Amino acid sequence: MSAFQKVAAVSEIPPGGRISAIVDDRAILVVRVQDQFFAIEDVCSHDGQPLTDGPLIGCEITCPRHGARFDVTTGKPMCMPATSPIPRFEVKVENDEIFVGDEL
Repeated sequence: MSAFQKVAAVSEIPPGGRISAIVDDRAILVVRVQDQFFAIEDVCSHDGQPLTDGPLIGCEITCPRHGARFDVTTGKPMCMPATSPIPRFEVKVENDEIFVGDEL
């Protein structure tokens, strides 16, 4: 069983919002799509650019540097120039708190 780390309260991330966190020395971006939370590594697989400030539309986040898009639910690249997925992490919500665990 993985050790989950608390990263935020549910109330801190509105629908369509996000929060950055460091979990086990990795930059993690927790995004809220409607009432679901997803955690991805906060690094574009194309060039290492943080995804933090990229637009989140539906389930897709866009890298602000070159426009690569990723599905936050799967980590899969949706368009060039990215060809590799971004890592995803386990997320659980308990007592209105969001926890991030191991890489999926």
